[in-house]
Amino acid sequence: MSFSEYSNSIVFYLNGKRIVVRSLDLDMTLLQYLRSIGLTGTKLGCGEGGCGACTVMVSRYDTHLDKIIHTSANACLCPLYSIDGKHVITVEGLGTAKKPHPVQERIALLHGSQCGFCTPGFVMSLYTLLRNNPNPTELEIEECFDGNLCRCTGYRPILDAAKTFADQAWKQGSVNADGSVRAPDKNDGGCGIEDCCRLQKKGKLFSLPATTLPHTGTSFSTDISGATICCGKNANSVCCKSTAKTMPDSDNLAEIEKARIISKFQMYDPTQELIFPPFLIRYANHKTAENEPQMRPLKIESTNPQSWCQRFFRPLTLDELLVLLKEYPSAKLVAGNSRVCLDIKLEHLRVPVHIYINDIPELRQISEHQDHVSFGASVTIAQFEHKLKELINKYGLQRAQSLSALHSSLSHFAGNQIRNVSTIAGNIAIASPISDLSPVFMAAGAYVTLVAAENGSKRQVPMCEFFLGYRKTAMRTGEVILNICVPFNQKKEIVRSFKQAKRKSQDIAIVNCGLRVRVDEDTGDVVDAAFAFGGMAQTTVLAKNTIASAIGGKWGDRSLLDRIIGTCQNELRLGFAIRGGMAEYRSALMLSFLFKFWAISCNELQINCAEAAFAAEVQDESRRMLTKGKQEYASITDRAIVGKGVTHRSALQQATGEARYVNDTPLIQGELFIGLVMSQRAHARIISIDSIEALRFPGVHRVLTACDVPGSNTWTFSCDEEVLPTEEVHYMGQPIALVLADSQKVAQEAARMVRVEYEDLPAIFTMREAIAQNSFFDEVREVSNGDVDAAFAQADFVFKGESYCGQQEHFYLETMSSIAVPKGESGELDLYTTTQGPTGVQMECAKVLGVPASRIVCHVKRVGGSFGGKESRATLIAAFSALGAYHTNKPVRIVLERNEDMQTSGQRHPYLGQWEVGVTRDGKLLGLRMRVFSNGGFSHDASVIVMEHTLTSADNCYMIPNTSYIGRICRTNTQSSTAFRGFGSCQGMFLLESMLCEVADLLELPVEQIREINMYKTGDITPYAQCLTEWNVPLMWEQIKQKGEFAKRRREIDEFNSRTRYRKRGLSLLPTKFGITFGVNFMHQAMALVHVYMDGSVLVTHGGVEMGQGLHTKMAMIAAETLELPLESIFISETATNTAANTSPTAASISSDLNGYAVHNACKELADRLQPYRERMKGEPFSKIAKAAYLDRCSLTASSHYNKPTLSYSWKTNKGLLHLYYTQGVALAEVELDTLTGAHTTRRVDIIMDVGKSLNKAIDIGQIEGAFTQGQGWTTTEEYLYSPQNGQLVTQGPSNYKIPSALDIARDFRVSLLEGVPNSTLKTIFSSKGIGEPPLFLGASVFFALRDAVLAARKHSVSGALHLESPATPEVLRLACKDDFVDMARIPDEQKKGSTPFAVRI
Repeated sequence: MSFSEYSNSIVFYLNGKRIVVRSLDLDMTLLQYLRSIGLTGTKLGCGEGGCGACTVMVSRYDTHLDKIIHTSANACLCPLYSIDGKHVITVEGLGTAKKPHPVQERIALLHGSQCGFCTPGFVMSLYTLLRNNPNPTELEIEECFDGNLCRCTGYRPILDAAKTFADQAWKQGSVNADGSVRAPDKNDGGCGIEDCCRLQKKGKLFSLPATTLPHTGTSFSTDISGATICCGKNANSVCCKSTAKTMPDSDNLAEIEKARIISKFQMYDPTQELIFPPFLIRYANHKTAENEPQMRPLKIESTNPQSWCQRFFRPLTLDELLVLLKEYPSAKLVAGNSRVCLDIKLEHLRVPVHIYINDIPELRQISEHQDHVSFGASVTIAQFEHKLKELINKYGLQRAQSLSALHSSLSHFAGNQIRNVSTIAGNIAIASPISDLSPVFMAAGAYVTLVAAENGSKRQVPMCEFFLGYRKTAMRTGEVILNICVPFNQKKEIVRSFKQAKRKSQDIAIVNCGLRVRVDEDTGDVVDAAFAFGGMAQTTVLAKNTIASAIGGKWGDRSLLDRIIGTCQNELRLGFAIRGGMAEYRSALMLSFLFKFWAISCNELQINCAEAAFAAEVQDESRRMLTKGKQEYASITDRAIVGKGVTHRSALQQATGEARYVNDTPLIQGELFIGLVMSQRAHARIISIDSIEALRFPGVHRVLTACDVPGSNTWTFSCDEEVLPTEEVHYMGQPIALVLADSQKVAQEAARMVRVEYEDLPAIFTMREAIAQNSFFDEVREVSNGDVDAAFAQADFVFKGESYCGQQEHFYLETMSSIAVPKGESGELDLYTTTQGPTGVQMECAKVLGVPASRIVCHVKRVGGSFGGKESRATLIAAFSALGAYHTNKPVRIVLERNEDMQTSGQRHPYLGQWEVGVTRDGKLLGLRMRVFSNGGFSHDASVIVMEHTLTSADNCYMIPNTSYIGRICRTNTQSSTAFRGFGSCQGMFLLESMLCEVADLLELPVEQIREINMYKTGDITPYAQCLTEWNVPLMWEQIKQKGEFAKRRREIDEFNSRTRYRKRGLSLLPTKFGITFGVNFMHQAMALVHVYMDGSVLVTHGGVEMGQGLHTKMAMIAAETLELPLESIFISETATNTAANTSPTAASISSDLNGYAVHNACKELADRLQPYRERMKGEPFSKIAKAAYLDRCSLTASSHYNKPTLSYSWKTNKGLLHLYYTQGVALAEVELDTLTGAHTTRRVDIIMDVGKSLNKAIDIGQIEGAFTQGQGWTTTEEYLYSPQNGQLVTQGPSNYKIPSALDIARDFRVSLLEGVPNSTLKTIFSSKGIGEPPLFLGASVFFALRDAVLAARKHSVSGALHLESPATPEVLRLACKDDFVDMARIPDEQKKGSTPFAVRI
């Protein structure tokens, strides 16, 4: 076929409508296209396929299977050209807020959406699952979200909502004791309700008929069958469908409200979905009419001369591909694009010619042969996984050992969206040293079939010879992978795969392997073996010496195991400074995997040896526990609206994609975009900035530097940070200059053309370096109480030690963004920005521009997550857009890429505590001296106030009669640390609790005993002289011990640990108190403006920002309650500085207190004005009352200003009131730890929180779960690492930084609110308490439970106190479980000398 016969346009369907694109930018992704045409419900969260916010459904017709395939896909990775012949459905294609799809409705109404930025992605993942399987299991539902991240909810409400679609076991058939499902008894009648009266117990089985009608997925539906197949009355002679059984019999308002919501759900009817367009079936089969588009090979020349891809081809046959490769031998072959897209985005790789190979049938074929199975190169990972399962069932486990190992390796391969598009050939062709499949293929003896473009000849290359080096294979120029062939296995042959990553799901391997052994049937001698590892060299490697040491040996003989492990350690020994770091951990993993394989294989081969007994416990989780949750709060409420579990007011808009965020704002004519020129030095003097080349680049308008700042170039609280640096840069990634261009892509590319000349200066990165070099900010904070030295003299023991807790990235799903729109007169400027503090943005931008603040209006509709990160740092981003608009008089937009955001926006302060404590032998604390250090980065930001919160939280819930805390802030050459949910308090509590654990180890006492005997009592005085009133922690402590069965579970865990060697469980009971205060009096104020319109509708404006925490919902509830109106009458549009002036940031868990009273007071004033009209017009609708008041010239507008009671604490005298009140709580966490890998599962979490009289109990429960999960991430998976060589942030983006996923949360998550306690001293709105931050520290209970498990593991090898630092990543946990493998993996100190580690915590 000649190129003239190729088509140059693509045709696809979008939400049911045909789209033809005849000219396109070949660099354009599907996400960019969707957003460019106004479909902004699909979000940009990371641009790496790592968060799932951009998930869409892509459907195609498979001609080979004669079947429509629906797949979830990351639109950010999907090239627009790849969707020819496909049907794309976005969140907008499902429904609207007025008429939502059942998926959107259920996630929204069951509290599964907070900030809402991730919600469309979750909606589309679940929707895709339902399109493929309208009756999924709960396990399938949970796993469909493995490619989606949420930072707000803690996942539990999302999973609960999704499971209302589950074809649960009680609907489907019989439930075995192990939870598996049998086929239903077709002769048994029933209505499908869980406790159906026809439910019959048959031995250990419960049988139920399958319902044939679409279901709501709940047993609380008033009638889900509509038929009269009942009644076969139950044991109580009451029909299961009686009215009494339609709602839960409980005083638990959480369950009652949930049941009411579920009972109103619309039925899910899969027959009503958008059909797959028949045209696309004809198109795929080449049967379209003459006047319709024809499916032909594609050849497209880019319309954009700056495109990184200038020419694109899509062949339809293998011959066409070979012809193209002959013409373009260096072309990039693209299938799933999951790697190519990242190379372009992160490494700026230019590939002029792309050839898309996913529509070539020959490359998608799977064929079975006598001795092997061949898998086509373009078989996707999802298809591969499905086919492997079929083949294992067909051929049996023994013959399909290698296939089973491959299937096992895919259980945590990326997320669904990636598996649906990435291919098996793509996985091996990139020659990644941590490929999931390569080690298993290699161990299985697989081989690759290659086809040459030159002559069509084929050759086969064994996988053990395929990889030649880092990202280098044996493929010759012009060759393409045709298939991968996997041999069947013989008798007495065992194959297994293992993988360890930082997080359970959607993560790349640290180390993985494929291990195979075959023994002689008669002698048991090893006749063949293969040990292949990823992550242990520059490419996947076969341990040939280790294999040789095994051949001929007696499998099961301990001496052979020792020889294999010793040889492997010597053969694959890693250097301390190896790329990727973790040398000791990687070595320990390699040895541990070999031991696991030995134990499992010996057990499978029925070899009688000691290690075979460990087979069960060293197995990886083959079937993980399903999650479940329970929320409890009392049904007693004395108010009509306030206190109820009202759904977030924007949840439906968020679930349908209608909710607008900053970057969803349509482009304005003439709008420009900002690209950041970022420092490539950690500390240097700026010699020159050369922007000539950038200014010559087409589409570039201006390059702004410090000399272009018309007003003040300093900002932040302490005015010690420059907007753009004048003489020095202080950290790697610091913005130096701004490039203004016609598009974001042009701006970013031009920014890389700006040349900056530096003169390097000394740099400091870690706290220990700063302490050694006396690099501190001037401020010193101290809290002293009593006589510590005298206490030490009285103590039985005085212990010394250190505690450390690391940084944490906010990882809000919506990155920092700002749009500045000049109004064209009087210097007026509108700013639409992602900030918690609109007034701060307004004032600082006015100062930077040198204009009065009255000329600038800052607008915030909503923010897609914040957690403190957008309190101060968002101001700088807004200032950049304001500068651009000032100089060009054009609208200017800046949207940070995820890696830019992480490098510039700050993070939680890391802390180091050096302590000395005096205790009695029974654990009573007598005195504590602690020197506390934080890493503040290069500027103050909020570090001083954060340190103050740390020192005043370092007592947590314990009475320590004599204390001395001294806090210093380290000045380093890293980005400035900033506010983060918990604001220093959680760090202070963590330092103390870590100390208590080490003290407990040294005293050989349970740490819970030390916590109990030192716990505060009502009336006790804190080290900062505050008397504790309404102190409820002891009460909740006892409650959770009873509800959580602490004593019983402690015994069970101890018994479990006594009979296991390599799997240990841990338990931790942890309290918290969080003082509510800004720390400075002037911030304790708020204002509100309320309008009642003539039609009776109400517009409320206040100074708080909606960030997902439900603030607007709570304010609307207060307004409705006060005005005695339905909640639907109240509307809150946005937060803006022209309607709410001089406001405090939405922070410190105090915004509901401040703004709530302001709203209440304004509404009370209006209610009092309208009361005479209501009395005179009883029974009339409010619209008529409002109209009558207006006609009577009664003002229907009220404003209110509220300020909190004055705080009087003095840091100089250590006297006065510091906190307004305390939000208190306790948590009980149970974990299970694999001591050979460091992987863990959180089995159960119980939480009780004292939130006063909650304004909205369901929202508060959501805040508790979300904060807990964030705290769990802070202390377990979320590790912040820097390069010690240049200060570069190593953990950029979701591929390197791991927040918890849905698979990481507690399998059993129980949250309840404390009820029935007095709140007489609370001076808050309706006696409520702040809740956003206080629960976060309780997430550390998972860390301390893991510590408990590690202690159990160490009993086999070592005694004494355990020093464990946070975060307790798998690496930290594995190395702490000291054993022979860890000892072998240790690198001697003399070998470390002179070597710089790859990455360090700071």
